[in-house]
Amino acid sequence: MHNKINIGNLVVFSFLLLAACQPKPSALTVMTHDSFAISASTVAAFEQENDVEVEFLLSGDAGSMLNRAILSKNTPIADVIYGIDNTFLSRALDEDLFISYPSALLNELHPALLLDSGNHALPVDFGDVCINFDIAYFEDQGLALPASFEDLTAPQYEGLLVVENPATSSPGLSFLLATIAEFGEDGYLPYWERLKENGVVVVNDWETAYYSNFSGSSGNGEQPMVVSYGTSPAAEVIFSEQPLSEAPTASIVNENMCYRQVEFVGILKNTKNQQLAEKFVDFMLGVKFQEDIPLNMFVFPANASANIPQSFIDYVQIPASPAQLDASFIAENRDEWITDWRLTMLE
Repeated sequence: MHNKINIGNLVVFSFLLLAACQPKPSALTVMTHDSFAISASTVAAFEQENDVEVEFLLSGDAGSMLNRAILSKNTPIADVIYGIDNTFLSRALDEDLFISYPSALLNELHPALLLDSGNHALPVDFGDVCINFDIAYFEDQGLALPASFEDLTAPQYEGLLVVENPATSSPGLSFLLATIAEFGEDGYLPYWERLKENGVVVVNDWETAYYSNFSGSSGNGEQPMVVSYGTSPAAEVIFSEQPLSEAPTASIVNENMCYRQVEFVGILKNTKNQQLAEKFVDFMLGVKFQEDIPLNMFVFPANASANIPQSFIDYVQIPASPAQLDASFIAENRDEWITDWRLTMLE
């Protein structure tokens, strides 16, 4: 006597067998710094179009991420790396981490951001580190804004500026580099000595400087000037608990008083997914991804065709002449500059 066949079980078994035979989506690993953010829907669009699963490997700050990539470069733990900025670019190139990839989208990017002629590292975004100020404080005090770095050493600005330690803070390092660009290697430490004599406040990180010391954010801080990001005034409006028609803060954008940071993407050598990696780089440089950058990471897109949020147009001042230093010059001297700064300011 034949056993009866359970049709339901047979259907389920057939479905599971069919699913097991289907090829799994490819996987692509993207190493980033911890500040990386993009909309899930944007990533999903790439995944669906290319039948791929994208994993983002958060790896600390830009310096820690670069160290991790260097240590694993012979057997890379990722296919693509994003977030190395112009202060670390020369070191990354010297380590020969990347495959050259002249993306077809290069001609859509702002030419001034193309800092690697070999196309190993392609610019994704840029932003400026500036001195932000509390508008109400300066209006109430009838105090003119400092128009130069040297002005900050004047008696009327004593104790009014908070900065971050460049050994522990990315904006702090950018501000230090801006002073080196302005005063040179022989003049930046004497300048910092003058700032110290004028009561400049030094803290370890941006969060402390902005949310505890700066009067323009919490309203309780004692310093009406802080080293922060050029997009911070827009963030004040966007994240305000009460609707604002004007930003309570603004940036000082006079010549050389801001330092421009550019962040890059590169395809890691020895990747087994070069074709997919190239597609992802193109995706990052394309308009869809680029237009998603500003309100997620509060920096500007590198693609000149990408639209900018209205809040960036209304509340962000873009410096016409930001300070910049050659990446190789930074790489050769960064550690010494920071050590000398610490001896001058903290010892």
